[in-house]
Amino acid sequence: MLKNTILTLLLSLGISAFAQNDPTPNLWRTLADVSFTKILDQEYGYQVSYPVFSDEIQALDGKEVIVKGYIIPMEEDLGYFALSAFPYQNCFFCGNAGMETVMEVYPKKELDYTPKAVRIKGRLKLNKEDMLDHLMYILEDAEVVD
Repeated sequence: MLKNTILTLLLSLGISAFAQNDPTPNLWRTLADVSFTKILDQEYGYQVSYPVFSDEIQALDGKEVIVKGYIIPMEEDLGYFALSAFPYQNCFFCGNAGMETVMEVYPKKELDYTPKAVRIKGRLKLNKEDMLDHLMYILEDAEVVD
């Protein structure tokens, strides 16, 4: 009985270690570790919420990451799309999640919409406070991975 328990434990540890081939496992969980501060924006003349990224998030700035999420359909072709940690009906734009659960994705080539989750690899860029008309997470040079 003890031998079977130990063998099962070793096998499960080996399988889970083998399955974790993403360079950034649980990326959405990491990206959730953000807080916000209100700053008076001189251009707009009112308080704007700016992200305060954790050290772990800042360490990912400019790095290649893999993220699994759902493509959010856009009304027009803007050269990018939004990717959500949640399916379309539960995404940030629909009111059930926060800004930390979506990112802009700039693909290397155009991707077709699918309602299924996709894994996308690209270079993560943090929008600290310089582009108010963009999301706070931006994935550049993105491509779908298997």
